[in-house]
Amino acid sequence: MPNLAAQIREALAMFDAAGTKPALIGGLAVAAHQVIRATKDVDFLLDPSAADGVHAALLRLGYQCLYRSENAANYVRGSEGLDVLYAHRPFARRLLAGAAERETAMGRLRVISVEGLIGFKLQGYFNDPARTRDLDDIRALLKIHRVRLDLTELRQYFALFGQQQLLNDLLA
Repeated sequence: MPNLAAQIREALAMFDAAGTKPALIGGLAVAAHQVIRATKDVDFLLDPSAADGVHAALLRLGYQCLYRSENAANYVRGSEGLDVLYAHRPFARRLLAGAAERETAMGRLRVISVEGLIGFKLQGYFNDPARTRDLDDIRALLKIHRVRLDLTELRQYFALFGQQQLLNDLLA
């Protein structure tokens, strides 16, 4: 099993050298918000202006690019995976800008808000309903953070995907 903490430290040093400040998303962000579950890769949200520099830097670090578009990229190095989402849309740019630095088991990281993470998980589930882990993550995040959540923001994310009833069901 890869050492995720070492992989993250290396990635953060690379992002710093590339002049960009990513935010943690995905399974490790779920863990940073107190929902522990297994994950095999590291997921970051980045400013799209850093895409070419980060791509070149990851290749120099020995990663192989599996997929790259203007919206996302997937890299692998041995058993280590690193995925990048580029913050093009206004809501993603706002989440990236508002990511808070937190002390995590993997070190000090910028992590997107619980509401934003739920929004990304909802998008993943909406795009591919077979991704039931995303729905499980949403349930767990809602259960742990319900009293502190900005329900107005959450309702906006669920409305964006026409899933208002799903949110009502999850909150019931």
